[in-house]
Amino acid sequence: MRSQRQLAARTEPFDSYWQAPEDIEKGYDSFKQYYRSNFLKHLPKETDARVLVVSCGPGYFVQLLNDEGFTNVLGIDSDAEKVRHAERRQLECKTAEAFPFLEARQDEFDMIVCEQELNHLTKDEMVEFLHLCRSSLRSGGRLIVYGLNGANPITGAEALSQNFDHFNTFTEYSLRQVLEYCGFQRVEVLPLKLYVFYKNPLNYVGLAVTAVLDLCFTVFFKLYGKSNRIFTKKIAAVCQRPV
Repeated sequence: MRSQRQLAARTEPFDSYWQAPEDIEKGYDSFKQYYRSNFLKHLPKETDARVLVVSCGPGYFVQLLNDEGFTNVLGIDSDAEKVRHAERRQLECKTAEAFPFLEARQDEFDMIVCEQELNHLTKDEMVEFLHLCRSSLRSGGRLIVYGLNGANPITGAEALSQNFDHFNTFTEYSLRQVLEYCGFQRVEVLPLKLYVFYKNPLNYVGLAVTAVLDLCFTVFFKLYGKSNRIFTKKIAAVCQRPV
């Protein structure tokens, strides 16, 4: 089994969620809004579906699932300190490394959500991880993954360079490509919306500005013969293990 120490990343574990705010408790409310806006409609309709959240951190996504009535959810994270925050809220989370955990489970989950970006894995590691996710899903089970969007002319290059452990970025095409290569079907690539906190009036300004920029980017890319349509800072995909 592949342990965390054998992965190429050195300073930031791929299977530990690091994006929590300094005040971890406040994150349970703010991230709930973010997840609800971006992912809620892609969750299973059956609230007893078996869901695994990889790199669950303090359990932000697990908390949302529980609040939405899901009763069979498990989160894993390789950082025990982050998991302790989830345990204090009585969330079903445990300390575990993703690769050996998935290797030991076949056909077990209806959905797997990978909270940390795939950008922390090399291409070979990414393919291995996605194959493990596919084998751990039940027939017709779904996977949600996300990563840094290399198509964004403003943030794409900086996002790759700003972290020593970032090995790649994605575009709509390349994210679909790697998922289909690893045997997934019905791949839907999604923009991850950043301005989802609508009680803050400044978010409407952000929405307007980014909408104008996205239109400009689309036109510029077409002038160079490119058909990119998604320019959000991060990009996600929902896909399915074949039935």
